[in-house]
Amino acid sequence: MTAYIIRRLLLMVPVALLVSIIIFTLLRLTPGDPIRVLLGEDPDPATIATLRHEYGLDQPIPIQYVNWIGRFLHGDMGRSLRTRQPVSEAIFTRLPATLELGFAAICFSLIISIPIGILSATKRNSVWDLVGTSFPLLGVSIPNFFSGIMLILFFSLTFRIFSPGGYVPFKDDAGQNLKHLILPMIALGTPSLAVNMRLMRSGLIDALGQEYIRVARSKGLNERAVVIRHALKNAFIPFITVVGLQVGAILEGAFITETIFLWPGVGRLAVDSIGGRDYPVVQGVVLLSALSFMSVNLLVDLLYAFLDPRIKYG
Repeated sequence: MTAYIIRRLLLMVPVALLVSIIIFTLLRLTPGDPIRVLLGEDPDPATIATLRHEYGLDQPIPIQYVNWIGRFLHGDMGRSLRTRQPVSEAIFTRLPATLELGFAAICFSLIISIPIGILSATKRNSVWDLVGTSFPLLGVSIPNFFSGIMLILFFSLTFRIFSPGGYVPFKDDAGQNLKHLILPMIALGTPSLAVNMRLMRSGLIDALGQEYIRVARSKGLNERAVVIRHALKNAFIPFITVVGLQVGAILEGAFITETIFLWPGVGRLAVDSIGGRDYPVVQGVVLLSALSFMSVNLLVDLLYAFLDPRIKYG
């Protein structure tokens, strides 16, 4: 197991390096000079030259990359071009809001998808089965930005139940925090809810058709024990894989959701920084997202051995 973990960690290095090269190159190929965007219309040429030299933007692109990745490896992600705030400080200040939204969305998805998926698989051709087969198609067909706008339209502007946007820290006011959290949580969690529901249903149906399930039933076990103690554990293996990918990709969905609901998280920081050509912030957010995605995938792979003892890591 230890050798496997070390090997996986070593494989993460070239992947992270490739991601850093791609995002660094794409940002430099994007039209627009970040210094001109920062200074606005008709900037002074001397000021432009001074700032470009200060931020190292007057150097060749390969030199800029080597300097940036060298600082990153030492824990320095640079400073924001717009606010001059350290990138690490800007990201980790907003990270709690993103983690709160992401955790709530994942919990919302799991709490609903697992029971309905189980009921859909065990009660074929019932109302639960209809929900388990029809809702996933609807959930994955509606993009985040559309569902977010519809949620604001109906539950904020029409019925005035929830707040249309904004954020209140939980420690300041738990009630207001929950009131602002509900709509973005639903918008961010619905696509994964739909996928998880369908995957739970198909995985459990497949597990219930295996030979060991027939043996368990022949021993006189009731259906509930057969499902919970035998079938469900194996059905969770592909389910956990997809959930792990969803956890790693939470930041991707948060880019849109946080912008629509004015949620002050890392996703909204990245969107604002992209519009302002704030290279250091965008580079830091994307690279940290890639590292978190790979770390979650590693943890999911390690969970396989717990769910299925037949899986061994050499």
